[in-house]
Amino acid sequence: MPVRALVTSSRNTFALDIIRKLGSSGHYVVAADTYHGAIGSHSKYLADHVLTASPRFDTDRFIEDVCAVVRAHNLDIIIPTFEEAFYLAARRADLPAGVRLFTGSFDKLARLHDKGSFQRLAEQASVPIPETVLVASEEELHRAIARFPRFFARAVFSRGGVGLLTNTGPLAGKMSVEDCHPTIDQPWIVQPFVDGPMLCTYSIVVDGKVTAHCTYSAPEQWAHSTGIAFLAEDSTLTLEYTERLVGCLDPTYTGQLSFDFVKRDGGLDAIECNPRPTNGVILLDTDQFVQALLGETAEPIVVKPGVEREIKLAVFADAFAEPAQHVKTSLHDLIRVRDVDQGWHDSFAMMWGPAALIHGVTMAKGKREALLKAMGEDIVWNGEAIQGQSSEDAAALRLVHEQRI
Repeated sequence: MPVRALVTSSRNTFALDIIRKLGSSGHYVVAADTYHGAIGSHSKYLADHVLTASPRFDTDRFIEDVCAVVRAHNLDIIIPTFEEAFYLAARRADLPAGVRLFTGSFDKLARLHDKGSFQRLAEQASVPIPETVLVASEEELHRAIARFPRFFARAVFSRGGVGLLTNTGPLAGKMSVEDCHPTIDQPWIVQPFVDGPMLCTYSIVVDGKVTAHCTYSAPEQWAHSTGIAFLAEDSTLTLEYTERLVGCLDPTYTGQLSFDFVKRDGGLDAIECNPRPTNGVILLDTDQFVQALLGETAEPIVVKPGVEREIKLAVFADAFAEPAQHVKTSLHDLIRVRDVDQGWHDSFAMMWGPAALIHGVTMAKGKREALLKAMGEDIVWNGEAIQGQSSEDAAALRLVHEQRI
């Protein structure tokens, strides 16, 4: 039976992919974001697209806007694609009766997103993690990084390769320790720098069961942090670890989960969780995604190794930003690897990409980190109390803080 879905934060390439997969399968899809130029809002597979207030800066009006579009289009499912999931989960009781929010409860989302409490969750699930030190002051940060000849540090609420402090690898020195200000409310974690390659995962979970899963590497990255080309890898171990982690949540957990692992000593260490979709979703075929979303599979659908996808616009941006390093490989990849836009006959949506990129570069004044932050500043959640959240969720957030390492 077709669903009637609202896909939020349609600016993301993976949101556009979800819209296309649902819309091309006969489902009714509406897109939402806080600005008109969001690429997913211009897909031909949409029934409509709407503007909402910022979930971060005007939560009450954001919830009102979401409720209005759900009622106007008689929608039965909301699929968040970024950290607006936290605001929707915290205000779940205010959403129209009968609409399904395809994400976990607020307390579980917070536990997964907070890098300190996630490390504790991984320990509980018997999933290997690197040695981790939690620091809540500048003095503690200095002492912690002195413990490791090669270190890697970041805030417990961070994302997208932004705000990384390290003395090793291509990002060494990009951020100064003087620019880092951990606090009790906004602590950081410090870990030894691990040389092993990074593996990422994307999973769909329905009622506590993993219904789809893929593991992928990012052989091409933007400024050494954000993937722009994706290659499916073997999922044997990551699926086992994902099922262990999901098993430590609750039997009704439903949503999209993405984990980062690093290869070390023949195994994998869990680094972090994004309790939302990432570009791994583009590696699933349309039928695989829809079946998994609807829970119509007895066993997890697993993407086979070797599948490749690429964000062509981002490859061009990367080559423009660092031509000496990336032009040769970018031109090769543009010919060889299937682009996320290929086969959809939906080119108008991606035509908005250059405009958004140029706008972001202008706003960020050419600084990579400022650009990445600007692209999601109005939809992120950094552990603050949420406007209108229940006393139960406020208490749950305090508990998450206590569950940090």
